[in-house]
Amino acid sequence: MMNSIYLYLLSPLHTGGTTQEGNLLGIARESHTNLPYIPSSTIRGKLRATATEQSMRFRLFGTDLKESQQLEQGDIWIGDASLLWLPIPSLSHSVIWVSCPMLLRRWLRSQGNISTVPTEYSCNFTNGKAPVYLKDAILKAERLKQWEDWTAYVPQTLEASGINRVLVLPDQHCATLIQMSLWRQVKIKLDEHKSVDGGFRYEEAIPPDTLMYFSWGTTSQANGTAKQSHTDFQKLLTDNQILQLGGQESLGRGFVQQWA
Repeated sequence: MMNSIYLYLLSPLHTGGTTQEGNLLGIARESHTNLPYIPSSTIRGKLRATATEQSMRFRLFGTDLKESQQLEQGDIWIGDASLLWLPIPSLSHSVIWVSCPMLLRRWLRSQGNISTVPTEYSCNFTNGKAPVYLKDAILKAERLKQWEDWTAYVPQTLEASGINRVLVLPDQHCATLIQMSLWRQVKIKLDEHKSVDGGFRYEEAIPPDTLMYFSWGTTSQANGTAKQSHTDFQKLLTDNQILQLGGQESLGRGFVQQWA
């Protein structure tokens, strides 16, 4: 059985990528879409660290060589966290959350739902009489389509209540705008004389107010303990509604609010 957990980013989130290009410290990206994601190992490691009772920690997440001489698999599996809605600055509408048919279709499948995804350029905040100015992009009014049932694609919870202007873009345009809207911070190193020592370095992060989700469940090898492990993991999530994921914790990065 698959269960979903939503993550609303409260601060920029940086998860290290596999490569570093020039002076850019990138983030983890899906190999086939190049879109940002949070690796399941990052989520699993954080949740494992929050489980203080050793016996429950071993049962849920398995053992490691530092704690036990015998490696065992835990009862809980955790998937990667995928994007659902990402905020993009707009000169005409302040902030607009964007997604695309590919991301929405993936989310629907994780919910066991095969409903038809909304058409491209569906939005809920314009009547088609005014253009929408996004970051380095202009969408003509005649291309925009009124989206009546948009609430079925945005969790109707207090945590996600700020997501009130949504727009579905074509897959390729959405990927481009997401890439352009990632959080980038310039860093320099100063010597003892407060002079620049070396060059600049850019660090990427997924911007705050992004909505993501991941799936979890019990493994098929859980023998007689699946029900208890399911209950214990749900309680662990309930007790830790605010998590800090990824790197740069000392800079306040990676705070997320999670809920089922």
